[in-house]
Amino acid sequence: MGDQPFLAILAFGVALLVPGVLSKRLNVPGPILLVPFGAIVGFLPALHGLHVQPEVVLNVFLPPLIYRAAFLTAPRESRQDALPITILAVGLTSATALCVMVAVGFAVPGLPWAAALALGAAIAPTDPVAATSVLQRVGAPRRLVTILEGESLLNDGVALTLFGLALSGLSGEVTVADGVIELLRVVCGGILYGLAVAWVIGKVRRVFHDAGSQIVLSLLTPFVAYLPAEHFEVSGVLATIVTGFVLGISPQGVLQPASRLSGQVFWRVLSHLLESTLFVLLGVQIMDVFHEVRDLPWTQLALTALVAMAVVIVLRLAWTALVLAPVRLGRPIERRQRLVLGWAGMRGAITLAIALSIPLDAPNRALLIFLAACVVLVTLGVQATTLAPVLRRLGVGEPQEEVQEDATAREALLEAALARLDELAADDKVDDRTAEVFRQLFELRLDRVREVLGDLDGDGDGEGADADAGAESHHVGLRRELIRAQRDKLRHLYRKGVIGADTMRKLDHELDVEERRRVSGGA
Repeated sequence: MGDQPFLAILAFGVALLVPGVLSKRLNVPGPILLVPFGAIVGFLPALHGLHVQPEVVLNVFLPPLIYRAAFLTAPRESRQDALPITILAVGLTSATALCVMVAVGFAVPGLPWAAALALGAAIAPTDPVAATSVLQRVGAPRRLVTILEGESLLNDGVALTLFGLALSGLSGEVTVADGVIELLRVVCGGILYGLAVAWVIGKVRRVFHDAGSQIVLSLLTPFVAYLPAEHFEVSGVLATIVTGFVLGISPQGVLQPASRLSGQVFWRVLSHLLESTLFVLLGVQIMDVFHEVRDLPWTQLALTALVAMAVVIVLRLAWTALVLAPVRLGRPIERRQRLVLGWAGMRGAITLAIALSIPLDAPNRALLIFLAACVVLVTLGVQATTLAPVLRRLGVGEPQEEVQEDATAREALLEAALARLDELAADDKVDDRTAEVFRQLFELRLDRVREVLGDLDGDGDGEGADADAGAESHHVGLRRELIRAQRDKLRHLYRKGVIGADTMRKLDHELDVEERRRVSGGA
């Protein structure tokens, strides 16, 4: 008996780790394997009958996942494509939730509308992780990635707002007028509270200078945004989104440059762990779900699952093909790109989090979770695995433009560093010998980048990252000054629209690496 907790933790850890290794070997999405491994673990006596309280899913899993997605949003690109993002995030998400509510309500006689709406809200929002990873790997236009990421960020808020309305309907009668008034109060309150939290965190972060404290503050931020908002009955989701977005577009953010590398690794690991845990938890509970729906005819189960999946997939394809077609504000979206957007509607961790948070006493809860799981697994198993071939078949991509943008940005940053070096030398803040050493190093980098610009056949990544390996390591102040000049130029290029958010984050990351390696090494 005393060994059961240890065996349960060990088995749960195996269920988290092994699917990641197998998914790379089999070239399938990891969540497809996480669920069956979780089901196997669920047979252990220590985990048999495990039920995660809905409040735990909402209050522990959702805040950091939503916050990180909002923090990484590309503000300028999202603003440029605000109309298609809104049409997808608000229009398509609402239409999907309502259509699922109607379709499943007909397929399952006696199912309350509020329960059907809860299912619709759960499977309406998309998860961009699988789609964007495929799009980036095959060199698809970054505009598609931006639209998908912006859509998934906003549709989380829309879906969870509808989910809250469904929960109100489960607990009592709700009129249309009451629903509209409550919706406005919840939305406006969440946005205002999120702005206040972002302002406070922006001030508080200045007090902390060590990496550990800053990372802890960044971890607390989504919970400070989400939990009090929910306590005061406004939208914790919107509060978290607004907080993450405002801090994400701030030049300082929450983490200072010296802490960003550690913080990025921490948040990447945390997000992966939370998402994987949700899939494993679904697998652990899946047998209980099957046990509770076993009395329903299998034909009804299959038909209802097919209806839900058909609504989700077909409606998205039709919406992107027909509703997005007339959009002419800004750059129009090509027909091939609209088809890719339609096929990139995978569901994932957010859907599972909402489904698992359905109250334990809700009517047909097991059936709703079963249907949500079917939609997640089918969209991941079919759409995620076929998205790359669809992209290649359609010939959607722009890899050369990305190389051009990357090299242009590197050239501008190196020229900014050289200009700053000349200023310091002219003011006698750097001796001639040191200035000449650094000038030669940066000019060597610049020559390499210009070769890339000349023929676009080279690799623009990490040009000259180790070019100054032989420089004297005691010029810490000068190194910081030159890196600061490059960061300022990088922000300027992004504000002017010369580069996109992906290029800015990539080069900013390289500057963080260089600063930590060189400055720490010479300190």
